[in-house]
Amino acid sequence: MEHPQQQPPHHALDQRLTDLEIKASFTEDLVDHLNQIIIRQQQQLDALAREVSQLRQQNSADSGVPVFRSLRDELPPHY
Repeated sequence: MEHPQQQPPHHALDQRLTDLEIKASFTEDLVDHLNQIIIRQQQQLDALAREVSQLRQQNSADSGVPVFRSLRDELPPHY
C-alpha cells in the first residue's frame, strides 16, 4: 500500500531531471556572460599592451631629450 505523501518514483525522477535542466540552463547563461566579460577584459589588456608599446617606442625615440624637465619650461609664454 502506497502512502499518500509519497510521489510515484517516476514523478520524483522527472522533477529531479527538470531541476537539473533548469540549473544547467542557468549555468550555461552564467558561463556565456562570464565569457563575454573575459573577451572584453582581453580586449582592454590588448589595448593597454599596445599603448605601453607605443609609449616605450616614443620614449626610446626621445632618448636624446632629457627625461626631467623643469616646471618653468611648462609655464605658458605670458608668465
